[in-house]
Amino acid sequence: MTLSMYSASVPVFSRMLKNLLAIFEKAEAYAAEQNIDLQSFVETRLAPDMIPLSGQVQIATDGAKGVSARLAGKPLPSWPDDEKTFAELKQRLQKAIDYLATFSPEDFAGSDDRTVTIKIGGQDTELTGETYLLNRGLPNFYFHVTTAYDILRHKGVPIGKKDYLG
Repeated sequence: MTLSMYSASVPVFSRMLKNLLAIFEKAEAYAAEQNIDLQSFVETRLAPDMIPLSGQVQIATDGAKGVSARLAGKPLPSWPDDEKTFAELKQRLQKAIDYLATFSPEDFAGSDDRTVTIKIGGQDTELTGETYLLNRGLPNFYFHVTTAYDILRHKGVPIGKKDYLG
């Protein structure tokens, strides 16, 4: 049995975003229990030159929807990165999960060989769908989901590998 481009993308993105949403719910419970302002999580960074939690969620969701749309040959939806609260970040995660549910395996027929053009270092770069997914899309998505997890863990939220993997 061969692995389809759909199976290697949409269900993977959906599962990890659902896991991250569950982690956000644990963070809410932890903040309430510890009397911590949830807003303090939103702008937390692991290092001064890193993107805060809000940006990590925005980029992860942009990646999931962007990779899926490009591979399916559908118009790329544009969402403003204007989430300022923890609740808004949760809403964005759910919005991405809901968007991913609109795709079907048939949408990805031939996407492994479809040419995808993305900017790398400011230059247009053409990749096959398979190369794009495996070498750019998935690694970038996982980087930002993992960094969001790491920020919340750094803030003391009692989460672990089981939460990350679901």
